Amino acid sequence: MSRPSSRQALPPPIVVAAAGGNSAQLLDKEWLLANKLGAYASATAAGVNTRRYHGLLVAATVPPAGRIVALSCLLDQFIRPQRPDGETTFDLATFEFKGVFSPDGRANLVEFRNDLAATFCYRCGDSELTKEIILAEAANAVAVRYRLLNGPAGRLRLRPFVTLRDYHDLLQGPPQRGMALRQSPGSICVRPDPPSNEDEGPCLTDHALHMSVAPASRASFHPLPQWWYRFRYRADLARGQDGFEDLYTPGAFEVDLRHKAPVQLTASLDELAKVSFSATVAQKRRRLMRLVEAVGPGADQTTRRLAMASDAFVVTHKQPRLKPATTIVAGYHWFVDWGRDAMIASAGLLLETGRFKEAQSVLRLFARAAEDGMVPNCFSERGDPPGFNSIDASLWFVVAADRYVAASGDHAAWKKYFSPTVERICQAYHDGTRFDIHTDVDGLLTSGDELTQLTWMDAELDGPAGRRPVTPRHGKAVEANALWHAALTIAARRCPGGDHYRRLAEAVAEAFERTFWNDQAGCLYDCVRGDWADPSIRPNQITAVAMPQCPLRSDRQRSILDVVRRELLTPMGLRTLAPADGRYRGLYGGSWVSRDQAYHQGTVWPWLLGPFIEAHLRVNDFSPQARGQARQWLSGFDAHLAEAGLGYISEVFNGDPPHAPAGCIAQAWSVAEILRAKRLIVRPSPAAS
Repeated sequence: MSRPSSRQALPPPIVVAAAGGNSAQLLDKEWLLANKLGAYASATAAGVNTRRYHGLLVAATVPPAGRIVALSCLLDQFIRPQRPDGETTFDLATFEFKGVFSPDGRANLVEFRNDLAATFCYRCGDSELTKEIILAEAANAVAVRYRLLNGPAGRLRLRPFVTLRDYHDLLQGPPQRGMALRQSPGSICVRPDPPSNEDEGPCLTDHALHMSVAPASRASFHPLPQWWYRFRYRADLARGQDGFEDLYTPGAFEVDLRHKAPVQLTASLDELAKVSFSATVAQKRRRLMRLVEAVGPGADQTTRRLAMASDAFVVTHKQPRLKPATTIVAGYHWFVDWGRDAMIASAGLLLETGRFKEAQSVLRLFARAAEDGMVPNCFSERGDPPGFNSIDASLWFVVAADRYVAASGDHAAWKKYFSPTVERICQAYHDGTRFDIHTDVDGLLTSGDELTQLTWMDAELDGPAGRRPVTPRHGKAVEANALWHAALTIAARRCPGGDHYRRLAEAVAEAFERTFWNDQAGCLYDCVRGDWADPSIRPNQITAVAMPQCPLRSDRQRSILDVVRRELLTPMGLRTLAPADGRYRGLYGGSWVSRDQAYHQGTVWPWLLGPFIEAHLRVNDFSPQARGQARQWLSGFDAHLAEAGLGYISEVFNGDPPHAPAGCIAQAWSVAEILRAKRLIVRPSPAAS
């Protein structure tokens, strides 16, 4: 059966006007393209790299990890003949050095479009041209296509800047190894010189970058190896990091640019690749169209954009010791796949967009990697064994697996793949496992000590006695026990020996309310250790109210919701600490230490709106009034999608108004939970469990 001709279109691209080339907004708005390996391309709407993590090709050598910045940027110029014998050069690129932009192509930039390809539109005299950037779908390769739309023809000069370094590092000064250039017919290859000893610094990798320009018949390469010094990365400097880098360029390509005759530069890691620009865009369009269609024809523009944004985080995991599988990248630019993030994000990114096969693959990946009844907190970026320092990642796994079966109806997968892992988690958590995770005599979970950070509030800093958590939450953390109750109720419903899990769940429910209820504040204590209870007003308690079977009386659920709304709710998410608390920090920024001190001490997290909206709807029986209020609470993201990471939702926001975005420009659980919340608003009321 053919599809109806009235099929809905993709949302229109987000457009950033250049405003005469002088607007700071060009430097504050960042674009991101990602492929199925977890490789990416990213920079600002001005085309300027403002972070060490920016680049035209940031390759994933051990997908989605092992990332290296292979091709940093291009010095691209459009050169027009001018009678009688001269020529005029128009800069397309913009580089920032200390105190100056040079060259400054913003003068010729008309607008940036966040489309299927990152698209820059230029006016060079009476010539108009575009530069479009696309990544290969499943290879470490990027294509940059130039098209002359109208006006006199000319030629392009394209000078690539090659780094071939780990994406966390910077090149400063020509490294001892140096760079080697090899020319072949129609292409060039740049690779680091072979190391002469083992102590030459960590920057350069042992990979090679291949580049070619098509059509080859109109192109030539002119070798002129140079090092350019002190590129300035303003976003790194604002984060208290070193923000200057030296880059290598092997020379320049020159090629004629004519009307209706596009020019394409292709760069690829380790082997010469061909990228069909049109075919790649068409393939990406078809995939994104399926995601948009999955959220329904009545979905608003923001919901449809979030469905498209979800695609960037769903990638392939090919690390050693595990079979290739689908995984979820926690955020761009500097996160890979984390267990807690993947489990929380899977419902929004995969279930709401109908990608059940991928959702099953993510769950099976983490189930295969489980040890001692614990799924990994994170996989290593460099192929080391995974880390397990999380009390809640395994519990979120149980919730995610249950959500998967409820959405897909795939009970066979539960029986074959997930039930054994869920049973091992419940047994290990009950009897005791790593990091002193075990049940106390009252049935509640307790874990850790003053040196551990096992909950999602995991920032830590160096001190006189070593590294210590900024937000110590060892003992009985409220959301860990809400998730423990949820895991036991799920096991009681889905696993063999359901009566055993049901009795455990009932004991946890009775102890939960007695232990965590703070009658004076009308909400829950955040953490309990022995006779001490932490009265900090934090968002962790909302997890209990959001669960389908909440272990609290209805009047107390409503009271918790009211306290969280009054103390923590902002237009961009929930604060991590009430402003009246003396430890509250309303600004997230500055040095690494300053940022970690604020990370969970007042900073706003958008993902928390997922459980908050779900709790609000459940407490108010999914009434029309509750749905309308929830819709209003989420409205701030309509404008945010054009504010920082174009088309994405940031990791965090300042606790103080106007709640400026910060952290990663594209965070998986931010996108996922806002998408899930928006879908909850329009979904029919769930049947009572």
